[in-house]
Amino acid sequence: MRLAIVISGGGSNMVAIARACATGQIPAEVAVVISDHAGAGGIERARQLDLPVVVIDRGTYRRNGRLDRQAFEAALEDAIRGHHADAVILAGFMFVLSADFVAPYAGRMLNIHPSLLPRYTGLDTHARVLAAGDQEHGASVHFVTAELDGGPLIVQARVPVQPDDDIAALSARVHAREHILYPMAIQWLASGRLQWNGGRPTLDGRALSAPVQA
Repeated sequence: MRLAIVISGGGSNMVAIARACATGQIPAEVAVVISDHAGAGGIERARQLDLPVVVIDRGTYRRNGRLDRQAFEAALEDAIRGHHADAVILAGFMFVLSADFVAPYAGRMLNIHPSLLPRYTGLDTHARVLAAGDQEHGASVHFVTAELDGGPLIVQARVPVQPDDDIAALSARVHAREHILYPMAIQWLASGRLQWNGGRPTLDGRALSAPVQA
């Protein structure tokens, strides 16, 4: 399986996935790393791993201060298809893709989100968990649909919130679990264990009525 990994920031999950591919943990190869931000730290990290990199800077697709979504998504699609990717892996990609873009990738596009979905969709999840006084936090891997962070859940990891946690400390612990969780889910997908059947995920032929707890 050929993976297109799409990033906006530091790319730590991208690195974990690429290393898992290189060691054979994931039966796949990284076909391309795509960044929508020219200053993303993950670009240099991908190059250090000798991975193909394409930068599609969103800033260059602004017209009169507004993003030309159609042109930006067309460029993204060209990069994915041009590198013959079988699956699209969103790894810290800070952009909500349109329903028209997502639809052709049903069952072939994954995202990881730093919360125990369906709680805390969107941004600033660590701060929101702390503000709410929650006792646990975590990360979720899900299939991508048109609904923001709302696609069918695949697997989650839970992280206890410590009394002295701040955003940085809590974020670091969640990220550490993400780097295990995401390669695991991609391994399931690449090996054929995880499949998309009628809009619902199945693992080893059994429908997932709830996410696997890892």
